[in-house]
Amino acid sequence: MNKVKIVIAGPRGNMGKEAVKMVAKTEQFELVAVVDSKHEGMKLEDLEGFSGLGLDVPIYTDMTACFTEHNADVLIDLTAPAYGRKHMEIAFEHGVRPVVGTTGFSEEDITSLRTLAEKKGLGAIIAPNFAIGAILMMKFAQMAANYLPDVEIIERHHDRKLDAPSGTAVKTAELIAQVREAKQQGHPDEREDMAGARGADFEGMKIHSVRLPGLVAHQEVIFGGIGQTLTIRHDSIDRTSFMPGVKLAVETVLKLDTLVYGLEHIIE
Repeated sequence: MNKVKIVIAGPRGNMGKEAVKMVAKTEQFELVAVVDSKHEGMKLEDLEGFSGLGLDVPIYTDMTACFTEHNADVLIDLTAPAYGRKHMEIAFEHGVRPVVGTTGFSEEDITSLRTLAEKKGLGAIIAPNFAIGAILMMKFAQMAANYLPDVEIIERHHDRKLDAPSGTAVKTAELIAQVREAKQQGHPDEREDMAGARGADFEGMKIHSVRLPGLVAHQEVIFGGIGQTLTIRHDSIDRTSFMPGVKLAVETVLKLDTLVYGLEHIIE
């Protein structure tokens, strides 16, 4: 069986480091190169934190040059929202299937990227969250919204996260909106004595973002009904929690010829 040849963009980030380790430990995967914002021409094993892993793979700062010099099957992109779309477009140009963990894609971005993927006959996966438990949390929340349509979302992340609300919170709200009619929640005459106190608004659902050191990725979806509440919560306490989902996405993207947004679409 031929190994899946992988390029990782963003190897020095917290998620990138875990992805490098996961690929190195997976027998059917082969890391052929990484793309970073610096260290052009160096080897990954020369960087702090990667010695002893046997990662004699080159570092590129130019993704086009990387794909020109290496025959890759899959790009794992764990960079920043500003780069995700461009990296996907470059991957498609070189016949490489992207698995992307950055957030911040608009509906227009997803539509145009899906059109490009289908034109090229290539699979692609964009996942706001790779944790299997988080995907189940979103699925359960969508089920609950059929019966308890009053809902608020509280997401908590580390204080280095750039976007708010998180992609997972937005995706959860979108899934709930598929089974819930838009409605105003709370008192019809409620007011904010301090701007933003009630959080962001998504079709009447309120989304609250917390950013603190010590957190990784956490979300709770709170439903309220007559005489009862239901809370569905997921906590990623370590970034290794995302790696089974990344591995599943790499294995699945090889079988696709379109773009899939959200890991929930590939989990039975």
